[in-house]
Amino acid sequence: MIPPKPLARADRVSLLTYLRLFRQDILSAQPARLYRAWMAEFRTPFFHSFLVNDPALITQVLCDRPDDFPKSNRIREGLAPLLGNSVFVTNGEVWKRQRRIIDPAFEGGRLRDTYPAMLAAAQAAVARLPEGQVEIEEQASHAAADVIFRTLFSIPIEHATAIQVFHEFRRYQRSQPILNLAAFLPLPRWFPRLHRSETKRSARIIRDLITRLTRDRADEIAAGTAPDDLATKILTQPDPLTGQRFDADEMVDQVAIFFLAGHETSASALAWSLLMLALAPEIQDRLAAEVAGLPEAPDFSDIARLRLTRDVFRETLRLYPPVPMMVREAACPVHFRGRPVPRGAQIVLSPWHLQRHERLWPDPDAFDPDRWTRDDNRQPARAAWMPFSAGPRVCTGAGFAMIEGPLLLALLVRHFRFAPVPDADYTPVAHLTVRGRRGLPLIVTRR
Repeated sequence: MIPPKPLARADRVSLLTYLRLFRQDILSAQPARLYRAWMAEFRTPFFHSFLVNDPALITQVLCDRPDDFPKSNRIREGLAPLLGNSVFVTNGEVWKRQRRIIDPAFEGGRLRDTYPAMLAAAQAAVARLPEGQVEIEEQASHAAADVIFRTLFSIPIEHATAIQVFHEFRRYQRSQPILNLAAFLPLPRWFPRLHRSETKRSARIIRDLITRLTRDRADEIAAGTAPDDLATKILTQPDPLTGQRFDADEMVDQVAIFFLAGHETSASALAWSLLMLALAPEIQDRLAAEVAGLPEAPDFSDIARLRLTRDVFRETLRLYPPVPMMVREAACPVHFRGRPVPRGAQIVLSPWHLQRHERLWPDPDAFDPDRWTRDDNRQPARAAWMPFSAGPRVCTGAGFAMIEGPLLLALLVRHFRFAPVPDADYTPVAHLTVRGRRGLPLIVTRR
């Protein structure tokens, strides 16, 4: 089955056309040759960039020399109103300190501790899902947000503050373009960033609500009454080098990125997974048969038994990586494939193109979860699958996501059948994450 893919732009377009297309959707703004190229160089009066699909170069950038290729500050420009100084946008010693504090909360043993909250959110999603024509992106967003609030703060989505954050984030997602003007133009610090007023308003409201949650949690920790959830673990985790902890203000930045990364990206992956199953009913039937043997409330160890469910989720992440592109910056001059890369050049790593690369993957545009059991998939799976990035900056929540996604998928398919809406437009576009151009409506019936 060949699922929806955006049409590529013409190979040559004007800079103005490119910027307009890029601001609307970064996927259809790219030429088709990037699905075969090992590297492509782009020059404009305002930026010089290299899109890299060569797995050896990607390893060099992300794994071997990460300090020479820090995150680009141009991406930070568009996300600053919400994310502040979070681990997603920082570099250098600030980022290393933040990861030393955050990473222990997401280690394997700690993930087992969060599983009951994940399961409760998944069961609530099953109970909440209506039958008939359903906008599955909205339902996936609701479920993923519930997981975040239950695992971070031990509160369900129905909690008053949680539901406020959820609705404001929906507004923020709709108003925020993928890149701010300053991502294209090297503006001086004093120049206004021209964020949309609704974007700034939603970001301010979200941060105010998160501030209330984190300060209340700090008070509970001081009083000895705090639950043992992720927020408590992170707020009480000392930096092993300095002994310092996050204060409540620093924690607001980190919670903002947990919500963005753990809610927005998980919702995208779950929604596209359900669409893939709707478009491939024979695979959906196999998955339903696999999960039929689970207990009503599966425990943590049961997730390892869901091999097809996991492969469906991995294959969906290959075709529809929630974060389709990552941008690094060359901190020193280097050479890539015989070409000089100057200091300050933008290095674009594109899971979207890498994971559909015609020279790396057999039948790259097909939805084929069985490829993960075949020998011809082993090499590209190792070298060209990176929905969570790689190296020191690999997503902290990757293990979390690979439990959450299959669990939600398993419980939803166990209780419901999903079918496509006739003549629906399922074209993907990229805003903050990969979403449907006109949503992802499905027909939902109870099994």
